[in-house]
Amino acid sequence: MTPDALSRSIKACRQCRDNPAGPVLPHEPNPVCVLSSTARICIAGQAPGIRVHRSGRPFTDPSGDRLRSWMGIDETVFYDETKISIVPMGFCFPGHDKKGGDLPPRKECRALWHDKIFAGMPQLELILTIGQYAQSYHLGSARKANMTDTVSAWREYLSGGKPSILPMPHPSWRNNSWLKRHDWFEAELLPVLRKRVQELL
Repeated sequence: MTPDALSRSIKACRQCRDNPAGPVLPHEPNPVCVLSSTARICIAGQAPGIRVHRSGRPFTDPSGDRLRSWMGIDETVFYDETKISIVPMGFCFPGHDKKGGDLPPRKECRALWHDKIFAGMPQLELILTIGQYAQSYHLGSARKANMTDTVSAWREYLSGGKPSILPMPHPSWRNNSWLKRHDWFEAELLPVLRKRVQELL
């Protein structure tokens, strides 16, 4: 299927409501992803948060502001689907856990859609894998024991083949302490990321 056809099918998907793999999605599905036949960069995240669920637009939150800063681009470029594709592991907001945090991405999306999506976007040259769920899917057995070890090995994945994969932590404020403890991320990885992004735009 083409990215356009897949986008239409995903927008109409109600699997997690009508035939869920686990508990029923606690609200009406609102799948959010951006597929493209021309974008050479893909942002592979976890799942939309509550703000994105309401807006229907990916990364319309402080995490998005930080991610755009990391990439060195503004909203105009970020939301240009001819340049950037956005494919989270779960397309719908999964709901909150008992502590008020977001639940993990729904399993239905990966099983139904992801292999088809990436088979339909062979032009991709760089995939930013944000968080452990995206890293598990895109890196498979090459993923390290935890997120920190995986991101620490970014040079290994970036020099891998086509598409290159760059593992990253989630740009959420919840990771502020992680960023402070691992200052090499901003000092070493981000300049390479920004340079690579500019080359591919």
